[in-house]
Amino acid sequence: MFILIVVLMSVSLIGIIAVQLYWINNAVESKKAQFKNDIQKSLGAASERINEREQAEFQKKIENLIAKKGLADKAELKSYLIQQIDTTTKEKITFGGTFLEENFKLPTDFLNNDSIIYKRVTGKKDFFKASLIKNVDSYFPKLTEEKYSFIKAYSNFDKLQAIELLNDVNRRKLIHERISNNELNRTIKEQLVKRNIRLDFKYGVYSIDGLATKLKSGYYTIDTKESFKYPLFYDSQGNVSYNLQVTFPNENDHILSGISGILLLSLFFIFIIILAFSSSLYQLIRQKKISEIKTDFINNMTHEFKTPIATINLALDSIRNPKILGDDEKVLRYVEMIRQENKRMHSQVENVLRISRLEKNQIDLSTETIDIQDTIEDAISHVSLLVEDRKGTVNMHFEALETELPGNQFHLTNVIVNMLENAIKYSVGAPIINIYTSSSTKFFIFKIKDKGIGMSKIVQKQAFNKFYREQKGNIHDVKGHGLGLAYVKEIIEKHHGSVIIESEKGKGSVFTVKLPLI
Repeated sequence: MFILIVVLMSVSLIGIIAVQLYWINNAVESKKAQFKNDIQKSLGAASERINEREQAEFQKKIENLIAKKGLADKAELKSYLIQQIDTTTKEKITFGGTFLEENFKLPTDFLNNDSIIYKRVTGKKDFFKASLIKNVDSYFPKLTEEKYSFIKAYSNFDKLQAIELLNDVNRRKLIHERISNNELNRTIKEQLVKRNIRLDFKYGVYSIDGLATKLKSGYYTIDTKESFKYPLFYDSQGNVSYNLQVTFPNENDHILSGISGILLLSLFFIFIIILAFSSSLYQLIRQKKISEIKTDFINNMTHEFKTPIATINLALDSIRNPKILGDDEKVLRYVEMIRQENKRMHSQVENVLRISRLEKNQIDLSTETIDIQDTIEDAISHVSLLVEDRKGTVNMHFEALETELPGNQFHLTNVIVNMLENAIKYSVGAPIINIYTSSSTKFFIFKIKDKGIGMSKIVQKQAFNKFYREQKGNIHDVKGHGLGLAYVKEIIEKHHGSVIIESEKGKGSVFTVKLPLI
């Protein structure tokens, strides 16, 4: 079930992240498409503006020449008349037109000494409509008339004629003679700004055959994949003369900046989801591990209590034996045995309750000025019988100059006793323990060094965790409940100190405690 929950959570997380990434990718692609569309529109507007400017300047030049010339070199007047009569409605419609075609011979220096005839056409249009109305009350019919006249200059004809002439002129000109780099750069920039594109760009103008021209921004090398192409000059038939190539070095910055807010928000939520998933997974694994550790703890506690309970029962059964009741020496020995086993169980229960009270902040840690070196000596005396029983030694190397600090005598004594008991418990053969003390301006430091079985790096990281004990196949190979070092760490940290382990498998361990001085 646990693995199934983890798999389902993982699949859900991957699915959510995949959807988010798919959305982000779509947003980026959409922004790219919009950017390309805006660029094409900007380049199109810039090209159109340049063409219109060139045509307008050329046409104005022609008009100035015509104005200077005054009269046409040749003029011709043409007229036409169209009449329609509707016998049913008694209407007569007449449409007439008069066209004045003036030919101006432009100076020979206008187009490479070629003779050019420019035609200007002006026209007058007349519209006449008459209706015959017969009234029942009148013997004589009435006539209604509508008459319109207007004069028109054919500017479209003039414009097309100017464009054709301009094309003839431009065929003999180079591109840089028609437009400057400065004007081209300025026009492109203006059109980009209109569409909120304020990016640095590089450009180059190439002939229809792909040959480079002098129109370019600094050193420009064409990149067909990254650049945007648009026709720059074209004639009246739409034939392209040159292509404008524009590249944006910071294109991606612009694209991302447009969606940066929503992108960051999306990434933030993805991070929150991953964090929540990781935290949940960590808690699941941790709870599973704690559950396993507590199960081991209960099994171990049951085993630890089983022996003293069995011993007490045997002692009680022996005392109740009539033969033993009369032997005071044996009775006293069995009573002492019961007392020791009861004390042992009480000590184990006290360890569990002590940790529980620490977690709930129910332990009184009132501090007073104590001599920590005296506390260490007191703790050594508590374990001296155990050391002697194992034929071991405790060597003291006291070099601290300052030994007074604010602390709780009772709990610090228990801390040192626990560490010494660990050194004895995990020593093979006679335990050899060395205790070193030293002091600095702010801290008192003591080390408890043993030559026991040592710890691996993995064990060192978990040694201070509650209920943790290194396993070797049989959970009862080493007595204890994994609470001693957890208690040590809690008490030391509540004294604003620190405790660390240095150990090597098979060579022993060193516990270093640092406590602040007064």
